[in-house]
Amino acid sequence: MITNGDIIRVITDYAPPRLQEPYDNTGVQVGSVGDECRGVMLCVDVTPQVIAEAVSEGCNLVVSHHPVLFKGVKSLIGATLVETVIIEAIRHGITIYSCHTSLDNAPEGVSARMARMLGLTDCMVLDPVEPARAQGLIAGCGMVGILPTPLSPAELVALVKSKFGSPVARCTAYDPSSTVSRVALCGGSGAFLISKAIAAGAQAYITSDVKYHDFVDYAHRILLIDIGHYESEHCATEIFMDVIREKFPNFAVRFSRIATNPIIYM
Repeated sequence: MITNGDIIRVITDYAPPRLQEPYDNTGVQVGSVGDECRGVMLCVDVTPQVIAEAVSEGCNLVVSHHPVLFKGVKSLIGATLVETVIIEAIRHGITIYSCHTSLDNAPEGVSARMARMLGLTDCMVLDPVEPARAQGLIAGCGMVGILPTPLSPAELVALVKSKFGSPVARCTAYDPSSTVSRVALCGGSGAFLISKAIAAGAQAYITSDVKYHDFVDYAHRILLIDIGHYESEHCATEIFMDVIREKFPNFAVRFSRIATNPIIYM
């Protein structure tokens, strides 16, 4: 019998909770780790629609990137999305495990997957946290590496939008005759690493949620490419799939088909 805890243990071995940021809430959000796992649903965010989908697909474990319980919940009356998610999960016997900044900081976490999607080589962690206990890898946030072929800024932006499925990108002004070879990136809200990307010699930095004044401050120092937050972290679900399938190759693991991105582009 494979339990929810067995599936969760595989994920925590890959992305240990100790790597999470102090403000975060990686871990079991609701449910029982001892229950037999009948199927796993993977998503970036848990919504009531995702819970309904898990029920219809026979999955009693939902694994998400963003935690459900992030701020204080003072009642469970279904007045908010979070309350409704918890109520529905308990009602249907669904366990929710969220793996957030622990996956961001894992040696082969979100930023490493983003770097692989762009084909970057000679990669290094931008903001190291600690040496990984296995494989001699470094845990930390962000990544910097070399493109297989130097690209113009416009070519790089087009590649980024294509690889991450972001229909738009906010960018600093650039010299169209210049080329980019060294690229830094960070999934999610990564503006706090802009200065480290510059210090690492990156000519471009890909992340999301960059503020207006960051564009002002760094406009002439690095090419900022700001894509959607959801788009930058959707690869987390692919990491979950690979990790679980490697240990349990024949187990029922599914990507949620529910579009949980709260932002639409018009």
